[in-house]
Amino acid sequence: EAKHLVPNKMRDVFCTINLDQEEVFRTQVVEKSLSPYFGEEFYFEIPRTFQWLSFYIYDKSVLQKDLRIGKVSIRKEDLCNYTGKESWFLLQPIDSNSEVQGKVHLELKLNELITDNGSVCQQLVVHIKECHGLPLINGQNCDPYATVSLVGPSRNDQKKTKVKKKTSNPQFNETFYFEVTRSSSYTKKSQFQVEEEDIEKLEVRVDLWNNGNLVQDVFLGEIKVPVKVLRNDSFQAWYLLQPRENGNKSSKTDDLGSLRLNICYTEDYVLPSEYYASLRNLLLKSSDVQPISASAAYILSEVCRDKYDAVLPLIRLLLHHNKLVPFVTAVAELDLKDTQEANTVFRGNTLATRCVDEMMKIVGRHYLKVTLKPVLDEICESPKPCEIDPIKLKEGDNVEIHMENLRYYVDKVFREIVRSSISCPTLMCDVFYSLRHLAAQRFPNDPHVQYSAVSSFVFLRFFAVAVVSPHTFHLRPHHPDAQTSRTLTLISKAIQTLGSWGSLTKSKLSSFKETFMCEFFKTFQEEKFTESVKKFLDDVSSTESKEPSGLSEPVHLKEGEMYKRAQGRTRIGKKNFKKRWFCLTSREFTYHKQQDKEPIFTIPIKNILAVEKLDESSFNKKNMFQVLHGEKPLYIQANNCVEASEWIEALCRVTRCNQKRLTFYHPSAFLNGNWLCCKATVENTVGCARCTADVPADTQIEIDGDRETERIYSLFTINISKLQKLEEACGSIAVYQGPQKEPDDYSNFTIEDSVATFHTLKQIIDIVENLNDSHEKYRKKRSSSAKYGSE
Repeated sequence: EAKHLVPNKMRDVFCTINLDQEEVFRTQVVEKSLSPYFGEEFYFEIPRTFQWLSFYIYDKSVLQKDLRIGKVSIRKEDLCNYTGKESWFLLQPIDSNSEVQGKVHLELKLNELITDNGSVCQQLVVHIKECHGLPLINGQNCDPYATVSLVGPSRNDQKKTKVKKKTSNPQFNETFYFEVTRSSSYTKKSQFQVEEEDIEKLEVRVDLWNNGNLVQDVFLGEIKVPVKVLRNDSFQAWYLLQPRENGNKSSKTDDLGSLRLNICYTEDYVLPSEYYASLRNLLLKSSDVQPISASAAYILSEVCRDKYDAVLPLIRLLLHHNKLVPFVTAVAELDLKDTQEANTVFRGNTLATRCVDEMMKIVGRHYLKVTLKPVLDEICESPKPCEIDPIKLKEGDNVEIHMENLRYYVDKVFREIVRSSISCPTLMCDVFYSLRHLAAQRFPNDPHVQYSAVSSFVFLRFFAVAVVSPHTFHLRPHHPDAQTSRTLTLISKAIQTLGSWGSLTKSKLSSFKETFMCEFFKTFQEEKFTESVKKFLDDVSSTESKEPSGLSEPVHLKEGEMYKRAQGRTRIGKKNFKKRWFCLTSREFTYHKQQDKEPIFTIPIKNILAVEKLDESSFNKKNMFQVLHGEKPLYIQANNCVEASEWIEALCRVTRCNQKRLTFYHPSAFLNGNWLCCKATVENTVGCARCTADVPADTQIEIDGDRETERIYSLFTINISKLQKLEEACGSIAVYQGPQKEPDDYSNFTIEDSVATFHTLKQIIDIVENLNDSHEKYRKKRSSSAKYGSE
C-alpha cells in the first residue's frame, strides 16, 4: 500500500515493479485515493542480471502520459536486508540522472612512450568495445553513443563515439588515446602538463547518452575508473553503469509519500545433482520416520521462522518424487492429535494445512480452469449488479433484483463445482481420501467430520479463494474492477457457506456476521444443496480411478498478449509486427486476433522442433524468441524479460519429448538473402548454434528437484543455530529426564522422541556442513576468475 501521496488532488494510482528500467508487473488502478491499498503479490524468476529492483507509483492519465509520482529503488546487494520483512519506504523523486541500467565493456591500458628527445611520457588507451542491456526510451530501443573523458583537477579531455541506431546492445569498438604526462621539456603553459604524482587524481569517465536528434540527449549512465589502478597493467572488464553522483539527490525536499512493501528475495547457486543425494534421500524418507516429528521435513518446518518458506520447496520436492501423499497423511495425523473438537478439524494454520494448500495450488491449476473459467468470464465480462448490503446500496438500487442476480451467479458457480469431480486430479483425490479417513478415525461418533475434513480445503481454501481473486490463479488476465470484485467477494462468501458441510443445518442461520447474508440464505433449499455437497465430497475423496474422459481435455498451460512478426508479406512488401493473443495447451500453440476469438494460426505441439531466444540484432527488438516448426520460424516479442523467459520455458517443457527436435538452430533471422548469425545464404541450411533447451518433460508440474533441495539447504543454513540448540535439547532430554536447562531455546519445538530427533538432527547438520564446503569451493573459484570491474 502507499500513503500520504502528494495531495494536490485525488489520484487514480497504480504501482509497477521494475528490474532497473524494465517494467515486469503493474497493479490494478486504485481510483481517487492518496493512500491506495493494492494488496497484490507477484512472484517471478529473475531471468537476467540487474542492479536495482524498483517500484514506481504512477498517477493514471486518460489523455496524457501517466505521471510518475515517485519511486523506491533497492540495490540488488541490499535486497537481503529487507527480505521476509514488511517495511515502509519513503518515495524518492524521479530524475533522469538516476534512471540507469546496463553495462559497458572496456579495455584500459597505460602505455609508456619515448619521445624524440629520449624522455618518457605516458599515454592512456581506452578501448570502448560494447554495451549491453541499455534501457528502452519511450518503449523503443535507444540511439546510444558514448563520451570518453580523462578528468583531473585542471583538465577535462573529452572524445565521443559514433551514434549506433536503434539498439540496446551497441557494438562501438572504438579506441581513444589521451596524453597523461608530458616530458619536462614542454612549457608550463601546455594544457597537457601534469606532474607524475597528479596521476593519483586522474580518472577515466565514460558517459552513455541517447542521441535525441531534435530534442535533448538523455543520460543513460556513467562509470569512473581511477587512472592509478592501471599502473603497469591493462584491464579488460564489464562495468555496471552507475547514476550520476547527484542522481538520487534532488533540490526538492517535498515529502512525496511512502510505500509499504513485503519483499522476499532468494538467490541460490545450484550445484550438480550428485551433491544433493544425501539431503534429498533424508528428506524423501521423512514419511517413513516414526514419529513424523523426528523427520528432516518436519524439522525444517519447525526451525523456519515462516512455515511458508519451508513448505513451498518441500512440497515441490516431494511431489517431484511421488512422496507427497504419505507425508501429508503423517503430518495430518499429528495435527488431528491436537484437535479437540470435530468442528475445528483442519481449520488452523499448521504444517498439514499449509502442505495441502500448496499442493492444491500446484496440482489443481488446470482443474480450476476447466471448472471456473467459463462462469468467471461471464461474471467479469457482462457483470450484473449484486450488492445486497443496505449500507453499500446506492440511491435507486433495487435490492430484490440484486439478490436475484447474486442468486443466479451463486447457483451457477455452485453447480459447476459440484459437477466437476471427474476433472479433479487424482493426487488431490488421494490426499482428500486420506484426510477423510483420518478425521473419521479421530472422531468416530461424528458422522459429519469425514466430510468437513475435505470441505474445509476444497471449498474454503481452494474454490472460494479462486473465485475472489481469479487473476492470482491465472483464470482472468486482468484485475476485475471494483464492482465486479465486490460481486466475486459475495459469491465467494456464499460458496464457503454452502460448502461448509452441514453449516446451514447447524447454524440455523444465526451465526452469519451480516444480517443481509442471513436474509439471502433463507432463499436456499437446504436439503438439496447439502445432498449435492455430500455427493461431490464423496466423489473427490474416493480413490477409484477417474474415467478417461476426465483426461481427454488438453491441459491449459499459459496465455497472454505478445507481438508476432507477420508470417507473410504485406502489400508494401515489408514484414511487420502485430499484437496477438497467444495460447499454449498440452496439445497446440495458437494465436488469435483477440482473446476468446477463434485462432488464426495453430501449431500442433508435436510439430514444434525447437524454441530459442532470438538475437536482438535481428529486428533491433528486445525480449524476442523463435518457435521453429517446419515452415518458416515464428518470431515473437514478449513484453518484458520475465514474460519472455516464462514463455520459452513453458514451450520447451511441453515439446521436450518431441521426436524430431532440432539439435542446431540459427540465433538470428534470415534477412536480405542471408542468415545474420553465420552469413549462410541458403534459408533452409542447418543451424549454426547448438540448441540450449533442456528442461523437465512434465508439462503440468515444472519442478527442478536439485533447485528445491538447494533452497532447503539454504533454509537449514540460515537456521543452523536453531538446529544446534534443538540437538542440545534432545541430548539433555535423552540423558537427563529432570528439569531441562534453558527451556526457552526449544520449548516451542515438538520433541516427541528425543533419540530419533537427535539422530535426524545430527544427519542434517553433517550434510549442511559438507554442502557448505562445496559452496565455499565454488565461491573461491568464482572470485578468483572475476576481473576488476566485473562486479
